[in-house]
Parts: sequence; C-alpha cells; structure tokens
Amino acid sequence: MSEKVTVKVERNILHLPAIALRGLVVFPNNLLHFEVGRDKSIAAVEWAVRNKSEVFLIAQKDMKAEDPKAEEMYQYGVVAEIKQVMRVSDDLVRILVEGKFRAKRTELDTDGSFLLASVRPAPVRPIKAEEETEAEALLRNVKTSFDAVLSMNPRISKDVVFAVTSNNDPAFLCEYIPANLLFRFEDKQAVMEESTLIGRLRLLVERLHRERRMLEIDKEIAQKVDEAMDKNQRDYYLHEQMHMISQELGEDDDTTAEAEEYRRRIQELHLDEEREKKLLKEVDRLAKMQSSNQEGTVIRTYLDTCLDLPWNSFTEDDLDIAKAQRILDRDHYGLKKVKDRILEVLAVRKLAPDVKGQIICLVGPPGVGKTSIARSIAESLNRKYVRISLGGVRDEAEIRGHRRTYIGAMPGKIINAMISAKSSNPLMLLDEIDKLAGDFRGDPAAALLEALDPEQNTTFNDHFIDMPFDLSHVLFITTANDLSAIPGPLRDRMDVIELPSYTRVEKYNIARKHLVPKQLKACGLAGKVTFSQSALYGIIDGYTREAGVRTLERTITSVLRKCARKIASGEAENVSVTGSSLEELLGPRFVKPDFLNRTNAIGIANGLAWTSIGGETLPIEVQVMDNGSGKITVTGSLGDVMKESAQLAITYVRVHAEEYGIDPERLKKCDLHIHAPEGAVPKDGPSAGVTLTTALVSCLSGIPVRGDVAMTGEITLHGNVLPIGGLREKSMAAYREGMKTVLIPKDNVPDLYEVDDEVKKNLTFLPMSDLAQVLNAALLKPKSVSARHPHPAKKTKPVEAAIPPTPEKPKPGAVC
Repeated sequence: MSEKVTVKVERNILHLPAIALRGLVVFPNNLLHFEVGRDKSIAAVEWAVRNKSEVFLIAQKDMKAEDPKAEEMYQYGVVAEIKQVMRVSDDLVRILVEGKFRAKRTELDTDGSFLLASVRPAPVRPIKAEEETEAEALLRNVKTSFDAVLSMNPRISKDVVFAVTSNNDPAFLCEYIPANLLFRFEDKQAVMEESTLIGRLRLLVERLHRERRMLEIDKEIAQKVDEAMDKNQRDYYLHEQMHMISQELGEDDDTTAEAEEYRRRIQELHLDEEREKKLLKEVDRLAKMQSSNQEGTVIRTYLDTCLDLPWNSFTEDDLDIAKAQRILDRDHYGLKKVKDRILEVLAVRKLAPDVKGQIICLVGPPGVGKTSIARSIAESLNRKYVRISLGGVRDEAEIRGHRRTYIGAMPGKIINAMISAKSSNPLMLLDEIDKLAGDFRGDPAAALLEALDPEQNTTFNDHFIDMPFDLSHVLFITTANDLSAIPGPLRDRMDVIELPSYTRVEKYNIARKHLVPKQLKACGLAGKVTFSQSALYGIIDGYTREAGVRTLERTITSVLRKCARKIASGEAENVSVTGSSLEELLGPRFVKPDFLNRTNAIGIANGLAWTSIGGETLPIEVQVMDNGSGKITVTGSLGDVMKESAQLAITYVRVHAEEYGIDPERLKKCDLHIHAPEGAVPKDGPSAGVTLTTALVSCLSGIPVRGDVAMTGEITLHGNVLPIGGLREKSMAAYREGMKTVLIPKDNVPDLYEVDDEVKKNLTFLPMSDLAQVLNAALLKPKSVSARHPHPAKKTKPVEAAIPPTPEKPKPGAVC
C-alpha cells in the first residue's frame, strides 16, 4: 500500500483503511481502547493518523487467524475515529477509538501493506408503527433483566448503571448494553449484524436472559465450592485431632501420614468422581489401621498398583509415512507386501486418528521377523513398546488378574504391561497368541476378547484393579504361527497380515546386510572376518532348513566363534570364510535334500504339504504285489482324512483302469501298499488326493512320473480337482527343492497373487480342473485316453499371465 491511497466517497461508498479485530466488537457512540500488534493493523493506524482519516473496524470470525482473508471476516462493522495513539513497543500500539456509525463492507483488499475496505453506511431500520407495542414490552423486559443481572453482579460500573436506568431510547440501549456488559464476542457481533431495531431488542432480551442464567449457575457453583472447602477443613481438623491423640497414646502414626500421601497422589491424578471415590475409600481404610496389620499390606499393594497406572499419560503419535518406510526398510529386507499393508494401516490412522479397533495380527513361520516388525512400528509411531508372551498361558487370571480376596493376588499381564509402558497409548505386542490353551482354570482366549474388542476395551476390568481402565488408545499387534489355531471370535477381531517364508536369495541378502554385521559387532570381529557369497549360500543350503533366519543367525554366530578362537590364539589376524572352508568350521553338511522323485520314476509322485513352520514336500510311494487278495495297506502316520483320499484315488483308478492300460482283473488279485516317507511325522489333510492318484496310476500302468513336477489338490469321487489352502507356502517348498512345474487346482489361480515374484519366476504353475489333466501333465508317456473317459486330457499352459490384479485369501487348509 503506497501513500497515494486516499479516502474517497463514490456513490455513498467510503474507501477506508481497515483493522481486523480479534474477539472484539466496537459499537457506534462508544469509546474503546485496545492494542494493535499485527503489521497490517499498525500500518493502517499510522496511515489513518498521518492522513487524518477514519478507520473501518471489522471483526474476524476465527480469532486464531493471523492474516485473515475477506471471507474470514464479518460483513458489518463500524466506522471509527482514532482519538489517541500510544506506542507501547516496536511491535505494539495502543489506540483509543470512538465509534461513529454502522457500515457494511462491499469490498476488501487484503493484498497491500494494510487492509483497504470499501464500505457504505448501514443505519438500523427504526421501529414500525405496528411494532411499537412489542417494542415497548421488549424494552421493559430489557430493563427488568438488566436489574436482575445487576443484583447478581454488583461490580458493574456505576456509570453504566446510571446510563442504562436513566435512558429509554431503545436504539441507544441496544448498542450501549452489549458494549459495556461481558457478553460473548459472538453475541455482540449478532447484535451488530441485525439491521432492524425490533430485531436488536429481541436479541438483547435473549442475551440478557442467558446472562442472568449464567450468573445463577456461577453462584450455585461458588456455593458448592465453599461447602466443599468447609468439609475439607473439617476433615483436616479431625485428622489432626486423631494424629495428636495417637501421639499422646504412644501409638504408631505411620499409617496416618502414609494415608495423607496416598490421598495427595490420588487427587493429583484428576480421575473421574467414581474412581477417585473408590481409591479414597481404600485410603480411609488404611488410615484407620495399625501399620502392622496384614490387611494394610494388601491395601498398600492395591493403591500402589492403581497409582502406577498411566491414567492420563499419553505420547504423541508420529504418523510420518516416509519415516515409517525408512525404519521398516532399515530393519527388514524384502517383505514388500507386508510393509505395504503396514504403511496402509498407518496412513488410515493418520487420516482418521479417532478410528479405533485396528488390531493387527502378524501370521507366519518362526523366524521371519514378526516380533521385530512390531518393534519397528512402535519406533516409527513414537510409541512405547511392551511385549506380552502368551505361549503356554492357560490360566484366565494371568490375563484378567486375581481378585484381592486371594493371598498373593496380583494384576494380570495387560495391566502390568500398561504400568511398564507408563503411557496410555503404547504399542502392545501379544506374542504367540495361537499358543493359548484353556483348562479347568478358564479360557484365557475368552478373557482377551474384552481387551481386543473396540466396543468393550474402553472399560477393561482387571479383577485386581476392580475398576474400568481404558485400553482403546492401545495399538494391539498379535503374532501367530498358525492362524487356524486362534479361536474364531478372537480371530474375527483382528486384521490378518501374513508373512511368507524367505526365499534363498532373500536369506542371503538378510545375512549379508543384517545378520553378519550384527554378529561381527557382537563377537568383536568387525573388520577381521569376511564372508564370501559362496560361504553364505553354503550355510543357507547345507546347514539350515527353515522358513525364517533364526538358525541361519545361530550358524553364522557358530562360524564367528571359531574364527574368534583362531584370531585370539594368534593363528591368524584376519579370517576369510569361503564356501570351501565351511566343512572345516562346521563339519559335514547335514541338511540333505528331501526324499523326492528327482528322476522319472514309477510309483513315486511329489506332493506338497503345509505346516505351521512353512511349506514341505510330501512324496507318495506306491508298490503293487501280485498274487494277493486285493488288500490295501496305508502307512506313514496318515490321518483319517488322508486315508479317505487314498480310498478315493483307488476308486478312481478302478473306474478308469482300462484308459491307462491297467488290467481290471489284476486289481482284484493284487495287494497295494501306499506309503508317505518320514513315517514318524503325522500327516493329514485332503490335498494329497492328486498325488495319491498319480502314484497309483504310475505304479499300476508302469508309466513313470516326471521327477521335476510337484502337485497338490483335493479330489472328488468323479475325478474333479478341488482348491486347497496354503498355496504360497507349498509353492515355496517346491521352489526350495528345485522343482520346475507345480500342478495346482484351477480355483487356486487367484491365490498366485500372494506368491513371491521370485518363486513365480522360477516355477511354472499349471491349473488343473480334473484328474485327467493332472495325469496327462505328470506322467511321462501317458497312453492315449479312451473315448469313454468322461474328462479328456486338455493341453495346459503356464498361468503367470493369468494372475488376477486383486488378491484373494487362501482357504484355510490342513497339513496337506
């Protein structure tokens, strides 16, 4: 804004410098002084004084706005004359203004060095003839209400009282009373915005009535406070008397002083009335006891536990998605889909911080990083981290605590974790939630329902505390190896994120970037020992067999201990670990390949199985013994479901024997023996159906089974192939054992979305809808299929391109 700005009048329009007021309204014919601190406001004052101009005073809607725009200010204000200016400091000016007349802004320029407003006078419309009776009644009501307010607030200035009681001009009263009484800023502006005198009278009556009611409530509150103070003084006097009597009698008065200390700590917590009353009641009981009383010890333990709880202590969340990404990438290699899911959860919490009930369940084999991911999430959120191990918990009281009636009673694990966290919104990790087990002492999984249910955990009730405690601000993360082992109602309350097994390349990168540097530092060998690529791959392939990396880390530590001995004894200054030196350090390689049909063999088919620690291969062997009686023997610790799958396979072979060159008469006379190696390991589940059928047909027909093919799928009596669960882990097992092709049920094609990209790159997945397709793909030289076959073999293609863009959860499966 330059000095060329002048005050002009165009068609009853004034162009004046404007000052935005915060929480302040100036009325015409009223003097008011206030301080001006914003640069634009000081510039407007200086320009008006220098040019002997009036100013336009207008209130802003949001008092916190530092540089309000035109739409953030009200329409109506007052044109005022600056009477006095006093500079308090370099950035603060105190001015005295007198309101001249009401005006309405038509334009407001906010781009210059000060606000420039175009305004026109806006006089208030007088009372009409038909409104005179109502106006007289309203004026009388104004006088009566003012007297009532005056009776409850005698501190009103005598000048104000005289001006109001001696004047009957409604136009004067409608501006003078709001200007001089402690009305709310919004109420004053409402009167300023009203353009009719009768409307202003109505607003004034309403505001005076509310002011009178507010003063009555203030008076009631003051009386209650005085009564409470009198009661506290009386209690203090009686306590002092008891203290003096105890001293005169020579009795120990430790409990009295102790009770006072507890009482002070309880009041400092500012709990709600019900909780505070309950705790103070316990304090009163303690004050009446001798210090040697055993019941006093129970009360002290209870009070200490309650006072240690973080009732109103919170940490501020840091919902920086980029920071969380950096921390997750720093602490964990790979797991891209898992990290994306976690970042999505954090993004939702950032956009909707009040949304509660997101309970994350990390499911995966041991050693894949479930616990460490939870710790990384806590670090990225800037929350306290507490861990509760639920493995082997059988007693409900370990979750909910014991009632104080029992000797040695103590709170449950959740309350103890909250005390350790010293915060009401920590990240609480419930580790191994699938290992909970119920017995005659109760079901701990059912006790967890209240803590994990967002509809109930606002009032979680621990038996020891015996008061509701709010757990709704806690971010719960649970971990499990087997999702099916979690009870249904508990699983239903959790958002499941599955962590897959690591591939061979991922294990190598984890070892190189994380495990080796960590263990080198722990063993004091940084810069003294190096691992070659062949050494790390040799450890992975020859000395570890796991889904995660725990055994890999222990094996690396074992190698480093042997290297440390060489260096400490002076045999060498530096050691380089290579693939060829592993046997010298660790002994012969003890991880051997699984018993698999690695060559084209008759009667052996490679199946796939799922376990809680990852995927496994499950070969099936079949032998036929002629000159028998049609007896069928099934061995290998097979469960009932798997035995039924064997019966289905035998039925299918008998029905379609001729189509594969099998003599039906031979089937009646020969004995069959079906075996799953590693007989000491229990096996069950329906998904070995296709493997059993393939091995049977191969053995009876003499057609070899391809050694580079693995398969999985449930079968029906008519030869259809049904979907299975755990495809991701099963495909990982096939990749680990060097298979080239995997036969899967056609309905499981959507589950390939969750399969690791490296696995999909190295394996060919063939979808199968019936057993004829399976046998055509698995048998090396299948004979021509008879025209009587109800399901002719079809040519199958790899399905990498058929992977859908959206994931679908795999169906829960058994072991096979």
